[in-house]
Amino acid sequence: MRPASKARSRRNWLVIAVPYGWLLLFFLAPFALVLKISLSQSALSLPPYAPVFDWSDDFRAIVEKLQALSFESFAGFFNDSLYVDSYVSSVVIAAIATLLTLVVAYPFALAIARSSPKVRTILIGLAIAPFWTSFLIRVYAWITILKDEGLLNHFLMRIGLIDAPLGIFATNTAIVIGIVYSYLPFMLLPLYAAIEGQDQALLEAAADLGASPWRAFLRITLPLSMRGIIAGSLLVFIPAVGEFVIPDLLGGSDTLMIGRTLWNDFFVNRDWPAASAAAIVLLILLVGPLLVYERVQLRDEKVRA
Repeated sequence: MRPASKARSRRNWLVIAVPYGWLLLFFLAPFALVLKISLSQSALSLPPYAPVFDWSDDFRAIVEKLQALSFESFAGFFNDSLYVDSYVSSVVIAAIATLLTLVVAYPFALAIARSSPKVRTILIGLAIAPFWTSFLIRVYAWITILKDEGLLNHFLMRIGLIDAPLGIFATNTAIVIGIVYSYLPFMLLPLYAAIEGQDQALLEAAADLGASPWRAFLRITLPLSMRGIIAGSLLVFIPAVGEFVIPDLLGGSDTLMIGRTLWNDFFVNRDWPAASAAAIVLLILLVGPLLVYERVQLRDEKVRA
């Protein structure tokens, strides 16, 4: 092999190795650590668990421990109604927030994609402007807005629309509002990319054939932007299910979301194996649909090819 070919092959290998190395370091390694804790036993020590496996064990000791391996933490997860209720509540809240985020983001994405190039650049900058400030500060701002004595209630009572505070703060409604606001750019940008890449000649042809703007939107624009809708929905739904900061700051004491439940088990109850088992189950439940969606996408691309 020529030196130039060797150098090119080495560069190609490096391009592939860097993202895989990143996944190995920041995803697989923490996942392995959490899996190890989930298979451990709770203990009154620091850290509060007794590892089942030890790196100093020889092969025979590892085999014996594998034979006696217990999945009590995973079994307890399915028998504990708190975890099940937390998962169901998290999925429901995340699904509602994702749907509302889509409803809010789609008109904005459509307006940005249909605007002139100069205005489009400004609008995209405004769309990602919230990322320039701290996520925590933005959530705290919503506390000031939604509290009974906050800006929203003060404004509505001032103009005479309500006589008493709405009581939104410390409810699931406040959590949904916080998620929609915080994750709106994650929905907006994939939608914009999907709409902006559409062939405008299709809309012109539909208009020439007598289709109304609304019918052309339903038959052309919306179906062609379906990939952006799915991508944006996944980008919002997946982190919203495991969200901790927004439920903790905007939710009430009776709010059930899996992020808060895991935090309580880790830092209040100090039951690390049970919390780790719940985190593993959450990861499997969220990654599973992603893998199915990816396989469907690959199959469709092969069919189209």
